[in-house]
Amino acid sequence: MTDAGTSLRIDPEMLTQLRGWEGRSETHQDQIAAAPMRGLSATLGRHDPFPAAGDELQPLWHWLYFLPQALQQELGEDGHPRKGGFLPPVPLPRRMWAGGRLQWLQPLRVGEDVKRTSEILSVSHKSGRSGDLVFATIRHELSGGAGLAVREEQDIVYREMARPGDPAPAPQAPPAAALWSREIVPDPVLLFRYSALTFNGHRIHYDRSYAVECEAYPALVVHGPLIATLLADLARRECPGHRFASFNFRAVRPLFDRHPFRVCGRPSADGKSALLWAQDHEGWLAMQAEVQFQ
Repeated sequence: MTDAGTSLRIDPEMLTQLRGWEGRSETHQDQIAAAPMRGLSATLGRHDPFPAAGDELQPLWHWLYFLPQALQQELGEDGHPRKGGFLPPVPLPRRMWAGGRLQWLQPLRVGEDVKRTSEILSVSHKSGRSGDLVFATIRHELSGGAGLAVREEQDIVYREMARPGDPAPAPQAPPAAALWSREIVPDPVLLFRYSALTFNGHRIHYDRSYAVECEAYPALVVHGPLIATLLADLARRECPGHRFASFNFRAVRPLFDRHPFRVCGRPSADGKSALLWAQDHEGWLAMQAEVQFQ
């Protein structure tokens, strides 16, 4: 683990090496099992019937599958698999999911064998007020028995540790006029259950002393994919029977387990889409998303 006071620089030579990962691809197989769906339904507080063979997988729930399962001795101090392999070995210590774009061409179903092909589309570098940032964009394509079902792009950002005196990003106001709103209490049990469902060993989500003392967060960090899943779940609750055609989201500000937060939204005038967002206990925007319905 790099010390919080150490400054890392991404020079042109290093960026060239990291960009050598562009175009890399890998393919994995998995089966849409019912047990993870039951677990996520309970974690989201839903009263869903037990999934049966042939039932549709709900939007974003494919994140329960194709989970990285590195051997225990292959994990880094932060609980993530050590860098390298498929993802580029970016030497910056913090790694976060910054956003994504998804399209559904047809549903995946319980019991279906699914293939996921992944490719690194780009690796880029920016210098922010708090240091270097490296962005990696990965495309995933999930195909079932009837062909391509889900197309997804994920934006991963790597950054330096926070340092005393670093300028805080200016907070953003959320959209106005929410018609839907739900309070979420992100207690450690909720975060632990989601980590377990997604086999996510990153210690910032369940190990408070590590999150605070080693990564300089004020508390446990709420998973970005969990926030996105809660936004999609809000749209499902408010628009039952609507199938998702696309879902785009962007993380703006982290959320922590010290305070409740709200997931909010409002439909478009024609009902064909909805704007969704999460806001923290002070009312600042944490994540924004848009869903298009079929």
